Formats: sequence, structure tokens, C-alpha cells
Amino acid sequence: MQVKKRTINHDLKNKLVNSGVDKRLASILGARDIQSFDDISYDLKNLQSPHSLLDIDKAANFLFECIIAQKKILIIGDYDADGATASACAVLGLRKFSANVDFLVPNRFKFGYGLTPEIVEHALLKKPDVIITVDNGIASIEGVKLARENNIDVIVTDHHLPADDLPNANFIINPNQPNCSFLSKNLCGVGVIFYFLLSLRVIFREKGKYTKKTEPKLHDLLDLVCLGTIADLVILDYNNRILVEHGLKVIRNKNCNFGIQAIAKLSKKSLPSLKTSDLSFAIAPKLNAAGRLDDISIGIKCLLSSSYEEAESYAKELISLNNKRREIESKMHTEAMKDINLDHLSLPFSICLYNKNWHQGVIGILASRIKEKYPRPTVIFALDDSGLLKGSGRSISGLHLRDTLDLISKKNSNLIKSFGGHAMAAGLTIEETSFDLFVTIFEKTCSELLTEDDLNTVINVDESILDNSVNFDIVKKIDMSIWGQGFIQPQYLDKFEVIEQSVLMDKHQKCKLNLNGYLYEGIFFNHTESLPDRIEAVYRVETNEFRENKKIQIINLKSGMCLNFVL
Repeated sequence: MQVKKRTINHDLKNKLVNSGVDKRLASILGARDIQSFDDISYDLKNLQSPHSLLDIDKAANFLFECIIAQKKILIIGDYDADGATASACAVLGLRKFSANVDFLVPNRFKFGYGLTPEIVEHALLKKPDVIITVDNGIASIEGVKLARENNIDVIVTDHHLPADDLPNANFIINPNQPNCSFLSKNLCGVGVIFYFLLSLRVIFREKGKYTKKTEPKLHDLLDLVCLGTIADLVILDYNNRILVEHGLKVIRNKNCNFGIQAIAKLSKKSLPSLKTSDLSFAIAPKLNAAGRLDDISIGIKCLLSSSYEEAESYAKELISLNNKRREIESKMHTEAMKDINLDHLSLPFSICLYNKNWHQGVIGILASRIKEKYPRPTVIFALDDSGLLKGSGRSISGLHLRDTLDLISKKNSNLIKSFGGHAMAAGLTIEETSFDLFVTIFEKTCSELLTEDDLNTVINVDESILDNSVNFDIVKKIDMSIWGQGFIQPQYLDKFEVIEQSVLMDKHQKCKLNLNGYLYEGIFFNHTESLPDRIEAVYRVETNEFRENKKIQIINLKSGMCLNFVL
């Protein structure tokens, strides 16, 4: 592991300070991928135009005619948080235009991912005229074909990377499809359908159905866009940061989606002070749990609730499922750790694990956990009901996982039955008998594409903000800013002197620390061994306003030590 201090663009920092940005935040932003103050000026008017998305206006014209004719529209989404928010956004948005709309989402255990022929057969029972996919569909060649054969029109809205062949849908809206000039390629599924709704509104206006004063307001859907964007770990480029910023404003104004309100309240999160990290670690996992263990429709119904009471009922189900998911994950993680035997003299370039008793819905989380501990491409497999192995993979910087699977598939016909995904996350299906062969080929491929340096964890830290002038308001300003994938929340490195320490409740090490003459009280959770005289910690600084008790907290990223300011 290597700790590396971020390089600050001091010219940019000074410009930001001169523009009124606090010097500490200016230092942090000066070490991020921005060019000027304009890159943190998140005005909605700076959003990229929907019209640059390939075929979006043609698709919107087509959908306009369908809505006017009251044709039955069926939304088919994915079974994760992005899919849930995209489905809810599509249904709520289309209802604003008086569309005849319903939703259907595949159960991962019965139908698999995307618009499969199986989910289309199920959809036929609802007798739709139009199917709109959200957060899926770009790889659904057979499913789209079956739908079209049954006289169902199909509009694919997706953001995943396309294969060489595209489905024969009526229209495809995907910023990553060939010949699409939309500059922000990092839109998630809910972002794409939101843009589709924006284009649809323009068509309704042009057709004389609305004026700017009477047209449906779509701003109140930005909370869903914000949640899905953060949950799906897409890169927070400038366009996505605008969407997240305004979605957070909707949430913090306490007039947001009832489902988000209910999950936040039951998670003991305050809406006015909700942060992107709260979306990542408190809200999104509860939505995801439904898709992992049961049916994501519970999460979608929560987000579609017309009252807080209705949403709260679904939110309680989601929290119960999430608690169960955590138990399953913990057991699987313990078993996986026993299976991993990394010889530090000869480290592999990849990790692939399979256990016939592992839960298919949790393998993605397990892959993430193992990848974080051992920084190398990781694929975890579980057995599905048909006897095939479903794999969920997570990658590291330097290896594009979806493209790697594509390379393997082309060189080894019939090894991978299906695959798809992104650079950092992908899924695949193989025969159970092919597991050992896949492990061998995956390791060989990774060893050819990666170097030893790629496997070394690099922790980038910012300039420390702990000095005699730091206060709650400054830390809160930083904490409440937009952070996420590709625009990482700041973390710092300092050496603390241990002044006092004692064991608390036979489980935790309570301590008092000194940094540059300023004292901090801390608890080293689940650690009873004596601390050394000095602790070097990589940490985040956050605000905590639980029960109106305002604290600044320091979270040690490696140990889980939580330090509270002595104020």
C-alpha cells in the first residue's frame, strides 16, 4: 500500500479562493479534475442538451403519439438501485403526461438480467403496446426480437456498453452507443430516462399540448436521478454533478420522494443534512437488498408510494431484507476468506471463487469486499436454478472488466455463455464444469493486461485541514459537497500522539489523542490491544448532527477508529 499526496493546482486554488471558496475546500478542489470555478457552478442551464442523444427526439415523437392514443406502455427495469430509481422515474414522469403506464421488473432468480425472452413472455400477460427498458436492453437481442414478433414496439433506454450487435428495437437511447454525440458518457440508467422525459416534454410543448407555464414539472424527479447516479457508482463528471447537486436540493428541502423520506428516517438520517455518502451507505443498500434477496418491485413500490405511510410500510420491508442480506454476506465473506490463500511471494493477478451454497444475489457485494482487501480483479460465482454459474466481477484501475470478458469470449468460444457491464463491474454466465478453465484463462489474461504496479493500492490523500481555525461550519461545507466516483471525498493523513487509552466494555479501545497541540477523543472499535505511542491514520473528517448534538468526527479508514473533536 502506498500513500500519495494529491498535487494541488495552486493557480486554480487561488482563483477559487478569490471567487469566495473557503481555502480548505479550494485546496481539495484544486487537487481534483476541474479547470475553473465554472466546474463547480452547478446551474441546471449548464446541463447538456438532450437533443444530442442519438435518436432521442425521434423516440420522443413516437412516444408522444403512443401517449395521445393511450397505448399501454410497460416499463421494464433492472433489479438494482439504478434500475429501481429509473423505473420509478419513468412511471412517475410518464404519469405527468397522462400516459397509460405500468412497470415490470425481472426477478433475477427467475428471469435473469435484462429484457430476456423469459421476461417478455411474462410481459405478454400484461398485453402492452410498447415496452420501454430502463437501465437495460442494449444486449437484449433475443428479448427485443420476441417482443417485436408479438407486435410490441420497443424503446431501449440504457447506459451499459454495447456489444458489436445491437438489438432491433424501434429506438435505442444510450449515450454509449455508436455515433451518439452526447458528451457525458457517464449517465446512469435513471439519468438516461430522465433525459428522455425532458425530450418528451419538448415534443408535447411543440405539439401545442402545453406551454412553459402549464407543462409538467420534472424537477421533482431529480431526487431519484441523484440517488440512482450515486448508487450506480458512475463517474461524477460535470453533468452528473449538476444532476446530483439539484437532486440533493430536492431531498434537503424535505419535499422529496416519499420512499426516500421513509428510508432516510428509518435509517436515522436527517433530510436537511443528507450527504452523498448517506445515499451510498444508508439509502441505496436498502433498495439493492430487495433485488438481491427478493424482488426489487418492493423498492420500486416504495418509490412510487403516494403517501409517507405507504412508503414507510415498504421501507420497513426493505430494511428487514437488508439486515438479512448483511447476515448472508457476513457468512459468505467468512467462507471466502478461508478459500483465499494468497502467497505473498507469488501473488495472483486475479481472484475467482465459487461455492455452490453462496447466494446469487450477494456475490456482487462479496466481490467488491474482496477486491477492496486484495486489489485485483475479482469474480465471485454462484449456482443458479438452471445449473449455470452466475458470476459478478469487480475490477481495479488498469483493467476494463467488460472488455476483458469480451476478449476472453472471442478467444475461447463457448466458454462464456453471456456477459455485460462496465469497466469496473461486470457479470457473466458460464457452465459449472467450465469454472476451473475460466479461472485459468482469466488469470492468464489479467497477468497479460496488468503489471505488478497495478496491483499496489495507492491511497491519495489531501492536505490536512486540522488546525486551530477549523470549525463545524467549515467541515460541514466540505462534507455536504458533491463527492462520489471519480470525484472522491477528501481523505487525509496525520500522525496522532496517544495521550491516554483504556478498554471500554471489553470490546473497544478508548483513547485521547494529540495533534499539533489539539486534543481529540477517540474510540478504536472492536480493538482491545494497546495502541502504540503514535498512530498514523488515513482518515475522513465528517459532521455528525445526531439528535441535534453537533460533532466533527474523524473516521480512520483503515481501522474504523472514530475520533470526536473535544469542543
